[in-house]
Amino acid sequence: EMAEQELIFLNTENLYSREDLNKFPKYRLEQIKSWLNKGIEEFDEMGNIPKELREYLKSRYFIGSCKIKDKKISQDGTVKYLFELYDGEVIESVVMKYNHGYSMCLSTQAGCKMGCIFCMTGQGGFARNLFSTEILSQIQVAQKDLKIKISNIVLMGMGEPLDNYKNVLEFIKLVNSKDNLNIGARHISISTCGLVDKIYELAKENLQITLSISLHAPNNLIRDKIMKINKRWRVEDLITACKYYTKITKRRISFEYIMIKDLNDTVEYAHELAKILRGMICHVNLIPMNNFECDNNNLKYDLKRSTICDIYRFKNILEKENINVTIRRTLGQDINGACGQLKYNNTKYNNFRK
Repeated sequence: EMAEQELIFLNTENLYSREDLNKFPKYRLEQIKSWLNKGIEEFDEMGNIPKELREYLKSRYFIGSCKIKDKKISQDGTVKYLFELYDGEVIESVVMKYNHGYSMCLSTQAGCKMGCIFCMTGQGGFARNLFSTEILSQIQVAQKDLKIKISNIVLMGMGEPLDNYKNVLEFIKLVNSKDNLNIGARHISISTCGLVDKIYELAKENLQITLSISLHAPNNLIRDKIMKINKRWRVEDLITACKYYTKITKRRISFEYIMIKDLNDTVEYAHELAKILRGMICHVNLIPMNNFECDNNNLKYDLKRSTICDIYRFKNILEKENINVTIRRTLGQDINGACGQLKYNNTKYNNFRK
């Protein structure tokens, strides 16, 4: 008796390379590609594909799509989705409305390995990388559900995008495609906690995206306390990589700096931050922290948001040092959809808190 055959992930990238599919007419493959680009969830949605071919596809392949398990709507209009993936893993994504249109914060991994103490996602562990079409599907499903057009994308949800480098680059190609969502690279931001080797690789791609660096501290002493990645890549290594990136791409880097009371928000650290960024093509985004208790490696942290006075004091110092700086607007906090609040838990649906 033959063992059960493992299903193969099917997307527009491997559609034409599958030997068993080459026996079908090219126009059929073009039809299948068109359906995949529309973000369908099941092969049975392919209305112009014969039932026999659909059954064959179902027996050998699966589509990397997201299915809505739940949805929460904030008082400010922000929408948070709980998506289920083909294997039962779950992720969260957020749609935000601005004057310029709709932005969507996407997840690139189920969970996260990085374990930053101010981020809920990292406290729940890591399951796997997302396929390129699973990242894409978050947009397609949300657009269909809300009957809107997403104009801007931020890869700042669950996971570290540069830790899923190959699939993230494939996603950018897909979302750029005129056959797909046709969203330009200048409308895409990738956030990384500082995978220095991947920043050098990304620079060579010379994409027109915006690179956002989760810096959150001006020195190793503070960054070691809040970000595990700093044990591998020191602040000076990260800044050197960022300078290389701006030199190669001529693109401005955005530095994200979460404001944590009595930890990284002092006058001294504002001056130190300005010093290490001086001369760079950059922008600093100050992020008021969303309060929560964190139990990380048996060390419990009770982190609090900096006061509004301290945040503006920090901002004013940077501005006097000729650093471009803004304070990020907090959206979706009442539905745990704001920065750092997307929570992952390997017990699947228990992560979607009320």
